[in-house]
Amino acid sequence: MSAAEQLPEAPERPATPSFSAPEFRWADPKAAASMGRLANVLSLDDFEIEAKRLLPRCIFGFVSGGVESNSSRDANREAFADWAFVPRVLVNTVARSQATTLFGKHYNAPFGISPMGSIALGAFECERVLAAGARNAGIPFMLSGAALMAMEKVIAANPEAWFQAYIPGDRPLVSRLIDRVERAGYGTLVVTADVAVNGNRENNIRNGFSMPLRPTPRLAWDGITHPRWLVHTLLRTLWRNGMPHFENVTDGRGPPLISATAQRSFGRRDSLSWDDIAWIRERWKGTFIIKGILSPEDARKAAAIGADGIIVSNHGGRQLDGAIASLRALPDVVAAAGGLTVMLDSGIRRGTDVVKALALGASFVFLGRPFLFAAAVGDEAGVSHAINVLGEEIDRNLALLGCTDLASLSPAFLVPDRGRR
Repeated sequence: MSAAEQLPEAPERPATPSFSAPEFRWADPKAAASMGRLANVLSLDDFEIEAKRLLPRCIFGFVSGGVESNSSRDANREAFADWAFVPRVLVNTVARSQATTLFGKHYNAPFGISPMGSIALGAFECERVLAAGARNAGIPFMLSGAALMAMEKVIAANPEAWFQAYIPGDRPLVSRLIDRVERAGYGTLVVTADVAVNGNRENNIRNGFSMPLRPTPRLAWDGITHPRWLVHTLLRTLWRNGMPHFENVTDGRGPPLISATAQRSFGRRDSLSWDDIAWIRERWKGTFIIKGILSPEDARKAAAIGADGIIVSNHGGRQLDGAIASLRALPDVVAAAGGLTVMLDSGIRRGTDVVKALALGASFVFLGRPFLFAAAVGDEAGVSHAINVLGEEIDRNLALLGCTDLASLSPAFLVPDRGRR
C-alpha cells in the first residue's frame, strides 16, 4: 500500500446551516444574476446602501439614525476596532460548527433578530417576513411591542418567536398585556429597561418623521419620489391589510400609523422600578430577559430578582447619547452577572463583530437595522441572504482563528488594538 493510500480521510463537514463560503455562492454568474439587486450585496453594510436608495428619506432616517449627535450609535461600531485577533494556525477545523444552545433551545447560529418598532414602514408585513426568515434559518426573532402587526399573527409565522415589551409603571395594564402574551403562546418575554423617556431623536424632526405619521405635503412628496416603496410597501399594505395600527402596546389595539391627531403612548415608563421588574418576574412563568443593561450593578440586580438573562445594549444609540458602547460595557457586565445568560446587541455588522463579542463573554448577539434593510431590499429573499452572509462570515472567521466551535472562543484570541486608540 502506498503512503498516499495509508493517509486517513478527512471527516466530512456536518450539514448544518448553508453557511458556505461566498466565493462558491457567486461561482455561477447565472445564479448571481437571478438574485437581482441582491447579487451585489456582499455584506450587511451593502443592504443599508441599497435601502437608502429605495426608502423615503424620513423612513431611512428613522431607522438609521440615533439621537442628538449620534455619539453612542457611532461608538457601537468603533468599539469593535478596540480589539485585534490573535489566530491559531495549523488547526484542523473541518468539523467546525457555530450551532449553539440558548435557554435550552438549539440554534444554528449565535445571532438573532432584535426587536424593532414600526418596521412595517420599511417592508410589506416586515414583522412576519423577519419572523419567518428567522424560523427557516433556525435563529431567534424578537417581536417589538411597538410593532404594527399583531403578536398573534407573528407567532403563527414563527411559534418560537420572543416578545419584547415596553412596560409602564401601571401593574393592572401590564398584567393584562402579560395575559395576552401568554394566550398568544409566547414562551420568552423581554422587557426593555432603558426607555424611561423617549430619546432626543432630532434627526426625525429634520427628516419630517413623526410617530404616528402626520400627513403633510413633504411626506407625500417623499413617498411619490420613491415609487417602489410607495407601491410595494405602503399601497400594498393599505390594500391588503388596511391602515396599520400599533397592535401590541397593551392588551388592545393602539392608534393608527397615519393620523393628524392620534398620539402613541406607552404610559409613564419613568415610574418603572426594580420592584416592578421583580413583580413581572414572579408573574411571568416563561423565560424572562431584561434588555438595556450597561451597568455591572444592574446586572447583579437582574440576577437577584431571578431573570434568566440580560441583553447588554444601549438601544442602538437611540436613547442616551454618550452612553457607553455595548461592547465596551460587556466584559464588566459578564463579570458581575454570575450565572445569568449575557447577550449583546448594538453595532454588530460583521462576523468578526459576532466573534469578538462571544470571545469577550457574550453567549449570543442580536442585530436589528441590517435585517430591516434586508427586508426592504429583498423581502424574504433579502432576509435569508442577510442571514447567510453573516453566517458565512462567522464560519470563515472560526476557520481562520483555528476554532472548531463557539465554546473554543475566549479573550485569549484577542488583544487590545492600541494602534487604533
